[in-house]
Amino acid sequence: MKKITVLSLLLVAQLTTLQLLEAQEKYEFVLHLTSLPEVKLGFIRHFTFPFLEGSNPLTQDNNIALDLTAELSPVSINGLIDAVWTPIAFFQLAAGGMIGSGWKINLFGKDIYGMGINRHDGSGHSEYSGSAFDGLLWKVKAGGVLQFDLAALIPGDWNHVVVRTYHEINYTGYTAAGSGESWYIEVQDGENVNGFIYYGNLLLGYQMPIILDTVGILTEAELFLYDTPGRSAWGDDKVRWKFGLLGNVTYNKNISTALIVQFRTERNYKESDWKDLYYRNRTLNSTRPEKFVFYRCVLIASYKF
Repeated sequence: MKKITVLSLLLVAQLTTLQLLEAQEKYEFVLHLTSLPEVKLGFIRHFTFPFLEGSNPLTQDNNIALDLTAELSPVSINGLIDAVWTPIAFFQLAAGGMIGSGWKINLFGKDIYGMGINRHDGSGHSEYSGSAFDGLLWKVKAGGVLQFDLAALIPGDWNHVVVRTYHEINYTGYTAAGSGESWYIEVQDGENVNGFIYYGNLLLGYQMPIILDTVGILTEAELFLYDTPGRSAWGDDKVRWKFGLLGNVTYNKNISTALIVQFRTERNYKESDWKDLYYRNRTLNSTRPEKFVFYRCVLIASYKF
């Protein structure tokens, strides 16, 4: 019995090794430009290899996709790893992580913080503390995807109405931050704290066999799951929503561009000078705690080879 078990394990290992050798490998450069003072260039190495493939339509394309990414922006440098397993056509499991660091620059008289501590200065305002590469940002995450394509039920080039929803729990930390301390990362608002975060999105799209191959609506939600004392006073316990209209143009198999116009919910404060205050000194307007505002335009250019 033991010999049979060992032989079975060796056979599985051999088959898995053969699948790894059959992996498809691609490379991609991705440039992110936005209407905010942010830009990012990424280099991605894609691996896709078959795993537990079946013979029916739901399992015939089963695979594991692995992405290794290096990112560089004017205020940060990051390395990322993402793995997605597709055990069945409409469901995926995802896991990944990242590590990076950053620095501060001054652009047109405005400080932009790639990384650093956001402290209370004792007079009600924010005070930046940090220096280049004085800490590491790290993240681990796990999530799942449900997806549907109408063309799977009603075949046709013009029947690709797609729905995709992704949900994850991640832990994000900054090594230079103490317990409960707030920190900046890549032009964000400096309201991050080491702890667990929920992130989810929902895409409703339509894919077409023309150069403008995808249009859609993207909804995103983020909720800080950690517990900072008194956080409800400034709205730290509220879901942060983003809504976007998107379009993707594929010029050929190598080059594509996407444009996203985003709006978001923003907390509404009683204080007229709330932008000048340290965020934990702000007070939500109880009659209208949130408002809907324009956020940014994002242009993503991709070159695959």
